[in-house]
Parts: sequence; structure tokens; C-alpha cells
Amino acid sequence: MESILIVDDDINLCTILKEELNEVGYETSYLTGGEQVLEYLKNRSIDLVLLDLKMPGKDGFEVLQDLESQPNSHPKVIVLTAYADVKSAIESARMGASDFISKPYDFDELLITIRKVLQKEN
Repeated sequence: MESILIVDDDINLCTILKEELNEVGYETSYLTGGEQVLEYLKNRSIDLVLLDLKMPGKDGFEVLQDLESQPNSHPKVIVLTAYADVKSAIESARMGASDFISKPYDFDELLITIRKVLQKEN
């Protein structure tokens, strides 16, 4: 079963998205802050991170930077943000994100993107 970590400061979005993804067969968990991501990943194997960009404390760009600097392999990342613009999308891709989706998201579109990203070879 593929595993997905949701990182977003909106707890309601996290719980809804977790339930939606669990229903279609993904193992999901969530964190409500970027500060916790590297520690969380130390002892867990995660296939994909759904990452918000705008969060208090450590934002999504900082999390992307942290993930890219890891010597071992790291999960694929889809940025899921309400602050979608071309500059953010380009910067996210440059920093290693596999895709970029605007909030509010369409679940079917998100699911297609998740499947596409997870099927790509590393």
C-alpha cells in the first residue's frame, strides 16, 4: 500500500483529505507544520508528500529544501496550495516538487495527479 503524508496547517483539510485518500486505498497520515517533517520521515517510509506552501513557522519551500538536502532518497512531493501562481509553481518544481495543484482542489483531479506522480520512476 502506498503511503502519503499530508503537510498543511489546516487541520480540517488534513482530516478530510486523509479520509478521502484512505477510502481509495492509500495509507495516509498528516502533520500540521513543516517543522515536524524531517523528524517524522526518519523512521517512516513515505511515498508521497502533499505539501502546503504557506504555513506558519517552516513553510513549504523550506520543507522542499530540507527534503532535497537529504542524502538518502526522499518521497515525491505534490504542492497543494491556495496561493497558486506561476512563480510559486516554477520555484516548487526547481526545488524538486513533482507537481503543483491549487486549492480548493478537485479530488478526482488530485487523485489522477497522485497516481501519475507515484507511477513515475525515480
